[in-house]
Amino acid sequence: QVQVVESGGGLVQAGASLRLSCVASGQSFNTYSMGWFRQAPGKEREYLASIRSQNDARYADSVKGRFTISRDNAKNTVYLQMNSLKPEDTAVYYCAARAGRIIVSALPSPSSYTGWGQGTQVTVSS
Repeated sequence: QVQVVESGGGLVQAGASLRLSCVASGQSFNTYSMGWFRQAPGKEREYLASIRSQNDARYADSVKGRFTISRDNAKNTVYLQMNSLKPEDTAVYYCAARAGRIIVSALPSPSSYTGWGQGTQVTVSS
């Protein structure tokens, strides 16, 4: 099972940017499907973005244009660049991974991923 560790959360003001990082275990990272989710208090886990290969990034409508997912296969790392942050972006952000290719229709589903990090808190003040 793939293990992942997120980092990069923090407290920022509205309009600021943050970059989250997620390091995954294993020798075949370039074959992993990676995703970012978030969960605010009292809400369900929300899909944000996923990336299966360098040119195959996908986004939820709620973050499209503000968030960018990318990966560095040499470092076993996936990133989430978050710009123009809003107070409603406040949540715990989770990285998720699955060895192998997830079909497009299943990318937004948390159950498609087998490895999850502990989460990193992002708080955006107004």
